[in-house]
Amino acid sequence: MSQMGFFDLSNRYAGLDAKNDPLLTLDTLIAWESFRVRLEAVWRTPDEEQKSSAGRKPLDAVVMFKAIILCSLYSLSDDQVEYQIRDHLSFMRFLGLGLEGNVPDAQTVWHYRDQLAEAGVVKELFKDFDGDLKAKGYLAMGGQIIDASIVSIPT
Repeated sequence: MSQMGFFDLSNRYAGLDAKNDPLLTLDTLIAWESFRVRLEAVWRTPDEEQKSSAGRKPLDAVVMFKAIILCSLYSLSDDQVEYQIRDHLSFMRFLGLGLEGNVPDAQTVWHYRDQLAEAGVVKELFKDFDGDLKAKGYLAMGGQIIDASIVSIPT
């Protein structure tokens, strides 16, 4: 295996773009930051309540929500979403991770989903996600990893 060149990753992403990567479309359609406040209220302990600033910092709440979206769209288990994020450039790019990025492990994905469920916000978040897509004229069509897609709906 040879060393990566300066433009190798950019060229790979360009190849994905040429094939109409549905996750790139999805990423541009959704205002992900609009979810941040609700997600962080569940995912993060406020700074003033933390006992110490030591330890590993939690993964970004929006990144974790996007991982849950991937699980839903592609019918993936927590173990599979970890594998697919590590394996697929399109998944890494969707999450905003580079090759050196910290990939959420299966246990963290499970814990995150569990915290959202305990807070009772999962249905509301997915309703808002679907509403954002519909407002832009799209529906999220889940399926197997080989055929999940984002399709335009007639207006």
